[in-house]
Amino acid sequence: MAVKYTLEKKSSECEARAGVISTPHGDIKTPVFMPVGTKATVKTMTPEELKDLGAQIILGNTYHLFLRPGDELIKKAGGLHKFMNWDRPILTDSGGFQVFSLSNINKITEEGVEFKSHIDGSSQFISPEKSISIQQNLGSDIMMAFDECVDPSATKEYVAQSLEMTLRWLDRCVASHTNKNQALFGIVQGGLFKDLRKRSVEETIKRDCQGFAIGGLSVGETKEEMIDILRFTTPLLPEDKPRYNMGVGTPDYLFESVEAGIDMADCVLPTRIARNGAAMTSEGQLNIRNSKFKEDFTPLDHECDCYTCKNYTRAYIRHLVNVNEILGARLITYHNLYFLTHLMDEIRQSIIEDRFLAFKNEFYNKYGYTKEK
Repeated sequence: MAVKYTLEKKSSECEARAGVISTPHGDIKTPVFMPVGTKATVKTMTPEELKDLGAQIILGNTYHLFLRPGDELIKKAGGLHKFMNWDRPILTDSGGFQVFSLSNINKITEEGVEFKSHIDGSSQFISPEKSISIQQNLGSDIMMAFDECVDPSATKEYVAQSLEMTLRWLDRCVASHTNKNQALFGIVQGGLFKDLRKRSVEETIKRDCQGFAIGGLSVGETKEEMIDILRFTTPLLPEDKPRYNMGVGTPDYLFESVEAGIDMADCVLPTRIARNGAAMTSEGQLNIRNSKFKEDFTPLDHECDCYTCKNYTRAYIRHLVNVNEILGARLITYHNLYFLTHLMDEIRQSIIEDRFLAFKNEFYNKYGYTKEK
């Protein structure tokens, strides 16, 4: 098997668990936050910096890399690891979410999806077989199955039909999966309907998958709906395989995911907000553009020991951001990724010491989600 999950400790209070995912490019201690490297780069960061801040695994995006520079070119380069000089694990998504969220879709059929590129309007087509072919050319350690990501407002009838098509697409992904050095993860759908989620889990786990993701969350539903579906769905998944909640990156969503039994999470949020001057700190989110930081010669976060916080002040970073210097975005990006990476390290340790809920409550009380610094 390309990927193996080993359970180390499960909380006595909830579904939270600590483990290790073994891959061809190294082990991943879980729970883990995975920085997103959409176009073969985590924006503004070098691979060396990602290693320095503690990143264990990063993501690549099938849709974007298929369009530019092309998966065949990356294959010629020796695969995505060599192309971007990253020798730790890589997960690639199937491209499904981007096809449905970024593109002007012409047609969704049983065969696949016809769409127009968001770059130049050219006609493109991705099927389950094409998605797997692209990902095998990229050479990621973990590939995601091609699925339809349904809008949370869709009718139950539509969600049910989409779910059945996603299962048929998964069968085609499994049949196309020929490189056994790469793991294939199935994706559970079903919208906000628990009976459909249950059916999706029951059918998906029958397929030859080495891990499972929960899709269709963090796409517009309320936080309460997300938590409810997450807590219902995650415990239904096998205990001996990795569980992945796709697209979550705020501290509260990470805590809620782990509490439900999730091992892996990813999101563009920490890098995206950094480019807008927002920093995650131990006492809440901070907008560095604020004038009150003009003469603040203290670190972004007084409790952080990352490179940014050890060497630069709020006043300096505010100056960089306000005059559009790239270094400002780089320094905040480094800090935000370090913050979430080490938060997950602390969460992992709290599970091992069986004090996860106490740590969660302590963090929530201090972080203060209702106020902006």
